[in-house]
Amino acid sequence: MAKRRVLITCADRYMGPAIQNKFQHLNYEVIAAPSPMTSENQITKVVDAADHIDVLVANFAYPPITGKLEHLRNDDWMTLFDELVHPLMYAVRAVVPQMLERASGKIIAITSAAPLRGIPNNSAYCAARGAQNSFIKAVGLELARSNIQVNAIAQNYINNDTYYPDDLLKDERFINHLHRNVPTKKIGSPEETAELAAYLASEQCNHMVGQILPLAGGWAT
Repeated sequence: MAKRRVLITCADRYMGPAIQNKFQHLNYEVIAAPSPMTSENQITKVVDAADHIDVLVANFAYPPITGKLEHLRNDDWMTLFDELVHPLMYAVRAVVPQMLERASGKIIAITSAAPLRGIPNNSAYCAARGAQNSFIKAVGLELARSNIQVNAIAQNYINNDTYYPDDLLKDERFINHLHRNVPTKKIGSPEETAELAAYLASEQCNHMVGQILPLAGGWAT
């Protein structure tokens, strides 16, 4: 029996390494596409080269651009949409035709819980991540009747190189912040995100579509 094939975008950063390790352990054939992946041309070439894709893990990240709304620059707003929203659409749109032809496929986006709750002084980041979540919800419902399951892992307070790197986790002020704001009082492991991605990609997950699944230690509930 042929191995199932998964394409992971920007596999060298954010949640890519942990997810790649998990899928390799599960004996998937992993296509780990490195960053950057921002242009339609880049992404289309990767999808075309991969050929058959059973699972797409759309893993895109960009550091939040913080500051008060009145100081938000147009360029910063556009950058977040160019790094997060447009690449997600390009990747999903590129893989969907083959999945529709086979009436089978899994798409998992690694997004953020930030827009589920809102973060002051992060309006642009919340807007971009919120656009990702809305896109996944709509596409998930659109494709469900074609036996394609599309969902998002909306995470926060998970150890990764972009938002919560190892050195930050040792900072006393950040530890106090966790205790005040996160019910679990801790940072989640990247392996937990990978486990959830593996379930969503599995052949046992067939009745969950268009869901934005918070993975944030209770922060987003």
